[in-house]
Amino acid sequence: MTGTDILLSIRGLTKAYPGVVANDDVSFDIGRGEVHALLGENGAGKSTLVKMIYGLVKPDSGEMVLNGAAFAPSEPQAARAAGVAMVFQHFSLFDALNVAENIALGMADPPAMRDLATRIRDVSEQYGLPLDPYRTVGDLSAGERQRVEIVRCLLQDPKLLIMDEPTSVLTPQEVEILFATLRKLSAEGTAILYISHKLEEIRALCDAATILRLGRKVAECTPRETTAREMAELMVGSELLVPERTGKAPGPVRLALKGLSVRSPSQFGTSLKEVSFEVRGGEVLGLAGVAGNGQDELLAALSGELTSARGMVVLEGKEIGQLGPMARRRMGLLTAPEERLGHAAAPDMSLTENALLTGAEREGLMANGFLRWGKARAFAKAIIERFDVRTPGTENAARSLSGGNLQKFVIGREVMQRPDVLVVNQPTWGVDAAAAAVIRQALLDLAEGGTAVIVISQDLDELMEVSDRFAALNEGRLSEVVPAQGLTVEQIGLMMGGAHGMEVAHV
Repeated sequence: MTGTDILLSIRGLTKAYPGVVANDDVSFDIGRGEVHALLGENGAGKSTLVKMIYGLVKPDSGEMVLNGAAFAPSEPQAARAAGVAMVFQHFSLFDALNVAENIALGMADPPAMRDLATRIRDVSEQYGLPLDPYRTVGDLSAGERQRVEIVRCLLQDPKLLIMDEPTSVLTPQEVEILFATLRKLSAEGTAILYISHKLEEIRALCDAATILRLGRKVAECTPRETTAREMAELMVGSELLVPERTGKAPGPVRLALKGLSVRSPSQFGTSLKEVSFEVRGGEVLGLAGVAGNGQDELLAALSGELTSARGMVVLEGKEIGQLGPMARRRMGLLTAPEERLGHAAAPDMSLTENALLTGAEREGLMANGFLRWGKARAFAKAIIERFDVRTPGTENAARSLSGGNLQKFVIGREVMQRPDVLVVNQPTWGVDAAAAAVIRQALLDLAEGGTAVIVISQDLDELMEVSDRFAALNEGRLSEVVPAQGLTVEQIGLMMGGAHGMEVAHV
């Protein structure tokens, strides 16, 4: 790549925090119009690096050159003014406002609302991401919300677009639409820095890849000429675990839902409508669905956070619809919600305290009303060791962990309590390939031991890897439950979109 072809040059970027060097002398170039992947395990330093590019974090040393000029943004507004835009993994939108109002909030000097609405329509249609500027964001699907974030960036006419895990909330069909948009941007000269743990997507989309490990750049590669497994092993520095199972016959029904209907507590949530299924000991039931189609409500109805009418939720032959979370845990039904901080874990509590939150009774971490802190620390330490949670120790606060490492801790905490039924929502969201393999193997091992496992996920590769049977949620309704083996991506996409029966069979 010649000097005139380089859009962003990064040289020797270093950033340290107490106890950890997040980025250590990182250098690489991004070309004009290039789709450049940034790969690495959780905690490898990807987030810190892009935050420095976007002006959210100031580097300790090193320099950047953007478009031939020194680049050291002191805040995101300065990065945006220089031509850098970013679509974050977690959307920053207000449900009660419409699309145009949300986009205006992110602009330093927004035009009149009518003019802005016209620009939104024009830009969204130009890039194949049609949006109605007057629709309320709370009524949009996850894919449509992502369009809002992307169009907000495109209105800035960016030279560099950073995308963090952009396909985690999309159906296969929506992924193709997004890729078409990114290829169009690339052809027009916009560079894209693309972060994803979905390595086959990286191979299909990206021109080049930079791989980080423990804060340092360890390799570069051309994704189209490198297998997903090779990229994963470059990320972890060792051979990748391939989840395996013996495939023994499932046991008796452990959990049954019989026409479960539950009203969502959120104005913008999705109520469950006549959801029915059974899951047996020793099997994994995979439930797919684009975000916002009732997954959170289903997990809450199974955990006991939402109660239901009698006869709708049956555990080991006993009606439990009116029982709360602790009572269900005592009976062996454990859950791990999607939202890590604030729901699955208390942000300012230590890992020991977070281990206590759900493990106190099943792990014997209380005696005669007193907490057994030594045993609680040992439990937290065992989770950290088995699931390779990257943290200085058990007394670190949950919020100090990267998202992927906190996810490993949360899933590990539930797995190690040996549940009879385990329900997990998005078990490997934002988790690197090696950690995802460990989590999936742990779920398969539970099933081998007789646990009934329900995996709610938007990662279709994950569901196909672990599931015995498969169904999809759409607008709070569950499709027919079918064997997972032999399903095509097209059939799954149709099920996620609400198609049933013959429509799916005739793809």
